[in-house]
Amino acid sequence: MPTFAYQARDASGKTADGTLDAPTRRDAVRRLQGRGLQPLRIDEQGAAKPAKTRRKTATPATADAVDRSHEPAAAAKGKLAPTRKDCLPFLESLADLIRSGMSAGEAIRLLALRLQNPRQRALFAGLWTHLGEGLSLSTAMGNYPAVFDSQTINLVAAGEATGNLGEVLERLILHYREVKEMKSKLVTAMAYPGFICLLACGVILFFLFFLLPRLQTLLDSLGGNMPPSTRLLILISESTLRYGPFVLVGAIVAAVMIVGWRKTAAGRLAFDALLLRLPAVGALVVRSAVLNFCQTLSVLLENGITTSDALRLTERTVANGALRERLAEANDRVIEGESLSNALLRTGFFPRLLVDRVGIAEQTGNLAPGLRDVARSQRADLDRWLHRFTTLVSGGVLAFAFTFVAFLAYAIVSAVFQVSSSFRF
Repeated sequence: MPTFAYQARDASGKTADGTLDAPTRRDAVRRLQGRGLQPLRIDEQGAAKPAKTRRKTATPATADAVDRSHEPAAAAKGKLAPTRKDCLPFLESLADLIRSGMSAGEAIRLLALRLQNPRQRALFAGLWTHLGEGLSLSTAMGNYPAVFDSQTINLVAAGEATGNLGEVLERLILHYREVKEMKSKLVTAMAYPGFICLLACGVILFFLFFLLPRLQTLLDSLGGNMPPSTRLLILISESTLRYGPFVLVGAIVAAVMIVGWRKTAAGRLAFDALLLRLPAVGALVVRSAVLNFCQTLSVLLENGITTSDALRLTERTVANGALRERLAEANDRVIEGESLSNALLRTGFFPRLLVDRVGIAEQTGNLAPGLRDVARSQRADLDRWLHRFTTLVSGGVLAFAFTFVAFLAYAIVSAVFQVSSSFRF
């Protein structure tokens, strides 16, 4: 029977070395996990070390360099391919079993056998395969970049290193739930104004393209001069019918060109900078980015990531390229010794009151809890802003639609009265 030399970590975080006999490497991993040990490295004595086992355990400083090239084929293609949406269900399922007293390895093995969702089952099965090769959980997660981002991998690595994996998972779950809730609020807040705009456009197009041509035919057959409002309405309708297709084609071509331009690095940066200058859209982008920054940075700092590494990881979660550049500059200033509050203030995007609260948290040594409180305040502020914005947009669209419909009714009725008054009896 082969003999394996191992290095493992117990529940308290202490590292232990030793040897054990097992038929296969996977059996050796199971035996170690049965003893309550988390394998860090397993090498078969008297055999060449496989290339896959030469990887170092991911740490907060090295998790970004994890090799992600050999994701299992069963989950790499087709409908079974896990996506970013599977990250939160993965964390919730794993945390539930760890909370009940199981080790991470045994929890992953059990979930790979019991889960009904095919993508989740494929994800856990692939992770169990990697764990069977002697990899740590964070290193195995690194082989799924479509599911786990670098900050999640780093936090799991920190939890493994300190023996607080369950606590780290709970904080990650809370963070992802808050992010998911905020995205849901954004979509819900924009759905009603979008529906009102669509409905108003539909009513206007119905009048212009369906009712008005028939009304014009009727009025022409009756004879008489039409009032200015009716002539203006007919002119708008005829111009839309004549030039509308060309405008539509031009808009489609322009949209395709803008999308292609935005895919370039320079185009993406210029487009993102333009978004920040738009009155309402820019405010929404900045407020959402500030909230995401505070939430993510607080989670990273609470789990032991250094400020510079946490800023670097948080910077990557910002979707807007112009904002991301400013945060990169702030990160460089923090590395050079400047306080975080001053670095954030110099970006020009963080409110002064928020920066003052971050500065107080720095001075008292409670930066992570302070950022958590700031994120809570920012979330409430964003909710209020979204409510005011949606109310304003909805009211404006409804006012425009009602005004146009009233103009249509006036033009039609005035035309009918003018034509009827010209009849001779």
